[in-house]
Amino acid sequence: MFQILPKINVDWMGIRKPLVAISIVVLLAGLGSAISRQLTPGGTDAFNLGVDFQGGTVITAKFKQKPSVDDIRAALNNAGINEPIIQDSTDKTDEVLIKVPLLEGAAQSSSEQETVNQVAAGRESVKNALNTFGAEARPDLALPDDPNASYKIVGTDSVGPVAGAQLRNQAVIATLLGMIGILLFIAFRYDWTYAAGAVIAVFHDVLITLAFFSIFQWEVSLTVLAAFLTLVGFSVNDSIVIFDRIRENVSLHRDKSIYQLTNDSINQTMSRTIVTNGLVFLSVLALVLFGGEVLRGFSLALFVGSIAGTYSTIAIASPIALWWQGKLGESRMKDVAAKPVQTGEKLASASRKSVTRRPATR
Repeated sequence: MFQILPKINVDWMGIRKPLVAISIVVLLAGLGSAISRQLTPGGTDAFNLGVDFQGGTVITAKFKQKPSVDDIRAALNNAGINEPIIQDSTDKTDEVLIKVPLLEGAAQSSSEQETVNQVAAGRESVKNALNTFGAEARPDLALPDDPNASYKIVGTDSVGPVAGAQLRNQAVIATLLGMIGILLFIAFRYDWTYAAGAVIAVFHDVLITLAFFSIFQWEVSLTVLAAFLTLVGFSVNDSIVIFDRIRENVSLHRDKSIYQLTNDSINQTMSRTIVTNGLVFLSVLALVLFGGEVLRGFSLALFVGSIAGTYSTIAIASPIALWWQGKLGESRMKDVAAKPVQTGEKLASASRKSVTRRPATR
């Protein structure tokens, strides 16, 4: 097997406290950003929610000669429409779907008249932007029948904030159910102390990514939530590999402490981590650089999350498993204090095997 660092020997558990401190600083920065933005009068929200969650107007436009998505976005931005979502129609090559946010001050209103006003205002704003490509077709004529027209708005609809809230709640539930499934699987397949470390690391990765989205006000859309669900699986992957190596080393080196076994396992799998996660990083970097505005939020979430996921496997999941096993080991030592002295304590993670080790403290 190809290995980049075949003989690496780093005391990762020895520097776990500085690594955890870095995570705490980033999380506090994200929390401070979210709170300050939410409490500042006239300021922005904690997160820059997109049309899918905040509500807005959906407009379908048909062109004789369809401009590029970048040209349409530039025209919308020049007309004062910020962060529109533009999608090509899958079955009609001459049509595009344009989603624009709600007007300022109307996001909390759900009356029918207000919805009608929002749709009309959104349509007028998009029409003004599209007029840079030519005139709109007359309402009583089809687009091919109007020789002076370049486009026609063939459909308008609204996305209400109530539907957006339902989507947001469903996304949170899906993420939590995924984490619960991971917790149960790892607890059954390995040990519940490992499961706790893996799930806390997954929470860490999602929160770190959310912190960046709050600090830099990147737009949160449905594609971003899809990226979060992807990160849940990606983050736990490295943790599983290391935990499996720890379990293997426990049976091979019964005279070593769990502290040393954890370090050895991370070092032994480091080449695999660099190769696999490095390829993922390069792929995501290509999406960030060349994916365009449509994939911007998705690619940024994967970019930050893939880095956080690789980092948390070493800095979060493994130290938490080590700490928890050490606590369980201390509890076991107290329970047997009145009994004859034994050569070592039972390993907390080896409940299915008769394995002894020295205390995990260092």
